[in-house]
Amino acid sequence: MAAAQGRTSDGAGGTDSADGRTVPLAFRQAVDGLRGARLRPEIEVDPTRPPQRLAPHAYALEAAVVEDDQDLADGRLVLLHDPAGHDAWQGTFRLVTLVRAELEPEMAADPLLPEVCWSWLTGALEARGLSYGESSGTVTRAGSYYFGGLAQRLPATQIEIRASWTPREGHGGVPDTAAHLAAWCDLLCQVAGLPPVPTADAGVVTLPQRRDPR
Repeated sequence: MAAAQGRTSDGAGGTDSADGRTVPLAFRQAVDGLRGARLRPEIEVDPTRPPQRLAPHAYALEAAVVEDDQDLADGRLVLLHDPAGHDAWQGTFRLVTLVRAELEPEMAADPLLPEVCWSWLTGALEARGLSYGESSGTVTRAGSYYFGGLAQRLPATQIEIRASWTPREGHGGVPDTAAHLAAWCDLLCQVAGLPPVPTADAGVVTLPQRRDPR
């Protein structure tokens, strides 16, 4: 398993940001937790530019689930930090994510798909014993149908999960960001149709697994 890497908006690897602000120790430690996380071998992680205006400090990763040279799912995870706290977050840290995947027909046809996908997120966090609050998000299912010169293609359905939650702060006011990243990767793999890791909660609802990636 490879360690995760990423990019900060304000030089979290040092003591000062690019605009002269001091980077809080809690944020640097939270970023170190993400950078040191050990991930499943199917997960490929790359740095991405974090948002500039959502919080004073931000760090971002993008990832893809790759199997047999096929991208089965992809997403982005952003860690936000406001030392002054944020009323909507009920804390000083916030995790924001976008996850996308193309679904097999039998998965796409399930009427409970949005509810199941949301349960995958909450179940992944709870399966790792993580405490969090103020969760919110959307699950969007979109179908694509092809015509004319593309008529030979089969219809395709994409799922998109947008979510955010507040990780509870631990020792020194720092959340266990490595565990939250691991839970997020569990979500990515589940959306991609991969079997869960042995530590996954057996009670989590599952849909048919992907058999022949396109």
